[in-house]
Amino acid sequence: MSRTLRALVIVLLTASCGGGGNYSAPRDLENACSIIQQRPQYIRAFRAAERKWGVPVHVQMATIYQESKFIGNARTPFRYSLGVIPMGRQSSAFGYSQALDATWDEYLVATGNRRAKRDDIRDATDFMGWYMAQTRNSLGIPMWDARNHYLAYHEGRTGYLRGSYNAKSWLIRVADDVGSRSNTYQSQLVGCRAAR
Repeated sequence: MSRTLRALVIVLLTASCGGGGNYSAPRDLENACSIIQQRPQYIRAFRAAERKWGVPVHVQMATIYQESKFIGNARTPFRYSLGVIPMGRQSSAFGYSQALDATWDEYLVATGNRRAKRDDIRDATDFMGWYMAQTRNSLGIPMWDARNHYLAYHEGRTGYLRGSYNAKSWLIRVADDVGSRSNTYQSQLVGCRAAR
């Protein structure tokens, strides 16, 4: 093999191995058991957040499904001017939980977890637990109520109190879907060996 070809092969191998974690979605997102069988680190993260903050596993899973479809490095789409000129992303939302920059920074300060990353499932679930625990404390939404937690998560607690979601029929449909998915995941997890 020539030196150039050997160097090219080494560069390609190094590039394919780099980049950190597996950010792709698990297969069969309709089945909670399949998700955690494929990614056992997920159930450990969900349980840790449930113990620390009280958010049930199925509520976390339904929220993450809606926010990122379990894609660790998910970002919002670009906005375009005149249909072709990129004008930046729709928001700063990033990672499994689609946490906005400002809210993530607030979480880092509040928890002292300065090394947390939005594309790490354990940090993302801890963030969601922290946020939802504050929502429960300030708005009284029970932790099992995935629908209303999603509305408060999407609109912010102030927006939820104002009822801003009432003017967004699409968001109410999405929140209903989150509630339904949470119930489905809960039923599936009961019979799931991987969840035990």
